[in-house]
Amino acid sequence: MPGYSEKTLKEALLELMSQYRLKQGVNEAMIKAAWVKLMGTSIVSHTRQIRLVRKKLFIVIDSPALRQELFYGREKLRKILNEELKEEYLEEVIVK
Repeated sequence: MPGYSEKTLKEALLELMSQYRLKQGVNEAMIKAAWVKLMGTSIVSHTRQIRLVRKKLFIVIDSPALRQELFYGREKLRKILNEELKEEYLEEVIVK
């Protein structure tokens, strides 16, 4: 048909998510699931909040020692979580 271009289902869904600004919500849900899967029960039990704001991930930890350890590893966390998202989405990980 003239005027129509063929798109894969993935392309169409990504375009739709972008138009309706759903990408951040979907990515936040994927990051929360990945956090539980990758970090293990001890870290998850000390995690009080995970929030995504404008490509920055805020993680609130209630253990000072664990918070310090994660603070030093935040670049590695960013890379691991971006790998789970299969794109370079996260710009920064902030541990509080």
